[in-house]
Amino acid sequence: MKIIVAIKQVPDRDAQLRIDSSSKWIDEADLQFALNESDAYALEEALQLKEKSGAAGGEVIVLTVGPERTGQTIREALAKGADRAISIACDDLGSRDALGVARLLAAAIKTESPDLVLTGLQSEDLGLGQTGVILAELLDLPHASLILHVEKTEAGLTVKRELEEGWFQEIQLPLPAVLTIQSGGNKLRYATLMGIKRAKLKEVRQLAAADLGAASAPVVVLDRVALPQKQKSTQILPGTAKQAAAALVEKLKFEVRVL
Repeated sequence: MKIIVAIKQVPDRDAQLRIDSSSKWIDEADLQFALNESDAYALEEALQLKEKSGAAGGEVIVLTVGPERTGQTIREALAKGADRAISIACDDLGSRDALGVARLLAAAIKTESPDLVLTGLQSEDLGLGQTGVILAELLDLPHASLILHVEKTEAGLTVKRELEEGWFQEIQLPLPAVLTIQSGGNKLRYATLMGIKRAKLKEVRQLAAADLGAASAPVVVLDRVALPQKQKSTQILPGTAKQAAAALVEKLKFEVRVL
């Protein structure tokens, strides 16, 4: 089975973010980048599917869009076990909306005719959660989202979806298909020293965004980016200690949503 995993390089979650002079994006100077978390789970799901297939495991191909620095993320994915990579050079990724990015991905994917396409549920920088869904529509393939687990069957796939309130759904899909993977379904693996060495010998196919014929005016335009305002407030809960404790629990459940 040939599996393509779309991955994205995003700012490291512990990085100190600053807004750039245009106020339309963050200042990327001296910023550390990492593999998007849910994309890492999509990659892990693909690698496990290949391993379960045994001798007929097929191949796992990682696909990414972005500037030259995305090579670091590609090497990480190859070191973890991906067989090869496709890199779409694109220096204006920040100006493209989810539809524009999905068109680039779709153009590259169509040249490979994969059995399965996996993406992360959403990116940690924009968090739109739309690219994988749009990609399925552009490829005219069946799609399911919020996937925690995938099993290959004779008829296609059985997938486990996460729903609200702790509920789950199990559905069957034919192949080929597109799935968007939720974080937490598997335990992520680390790249081994041998894997890092092998990654240097694996194929990375280079494509240019301009050559894919997927250019279009963005449907959604990011007008301004701002850091959240920090503020402090104090609220006194009246009543007895028991009443105040009950009121606090209600606020933690329904306002803060941490319980």
